[in-house]
This record gives sequence, structure tokens and C-alpha cells, in this order.
Amino acid sequence: MITPKVNYTEEVIAPCGMNCGICMAFLREKNHCPGCNSDSLQKPKHCTACKFQTCPEKQSGDLACYDCSKFPCLRLRQLDKRYRAKYGMSMIENLLKIKEIGIAKFIEMENTRWACPDCGYPINVHRWKCSHCGKARIDSIKD
Repeated sequence: MITPKVNYTEEVIAPCGMNCGICMAFLREKNHCPGCNSDSLQKPKHCTACKFQTCPEKQSGDLACYDCSKFPCLRLRQLDKRYRAKYGMSMIENLLKIKEIGIAKFIEMENTRWACPDCGYPINVHRWKCSHCGKARIDSIKD
């Protein structure tokens, strides 16, 4: 197996459970999005106005939606349903996994899970292919 050329950090895991490191906006070179948790002014408007980042239920110490008493809320369930259908991944499963094994182990798992088996660069979840070599996404990622 190819060594992954990704090294995600806690900063790329959004409160909703999205790994920004596999997002099309994060991976593109032009108009690169720095990720949901970044304080950068380069974030797209939909990220700065994100309902998960600005949620009124979010307590000051909460890092992720799984900390919320309303988890999983309707908004998260709708996002999860869309991502399951379109991209074969689940925000809710990500959050439950983070809660179960911790963020460090989850990130370690993501570094391998989303690495292209041919070149090791990240697979773009929105395009179903490697962001570097263009190899089509493998089915095992969807599971």
C-alpha cells in the first residue's frame, strides 16, 4: 500500500463531523478554503454562516455536535442523509466514531481511509476521485 500523503489535524474536522481535508473547496488550489475551524477570512460565505458553527445550542466548550443534547438534530440528520446518498459518507457516523475512539484515532483512521491507493494523496469526496492523480474512488470507502 502507498504511504498516505495526507496528515489531517483536529482543525480540519468540522463540528458537524465533516473532514474538510476531503472537501472539494479545501483541496482546490484556486480559492482554497482553509476549513471550517479556521479563522481565515478566505472561507467561503456558506462556511462562515454555517449553521453548525453558529448553532445557538452550541456551548462554549463544545467542539462537535455530538456534545449537544439535541444530537443528532434535524439539520444534521438532513445533511447526513444528503452526504450518504450523494457521497457515500456519514457525518453522524463520523461523530459517533470520534466520540467512541477520540479525535486522534479518528484522524489517524481518516488519513488512511481517504488516501488514494495509487499515489497516497487525498480522495475528493465530492468528485469521487483522487485530487492528485484523478484515480476513481474505490467502493470500500463508501462502506
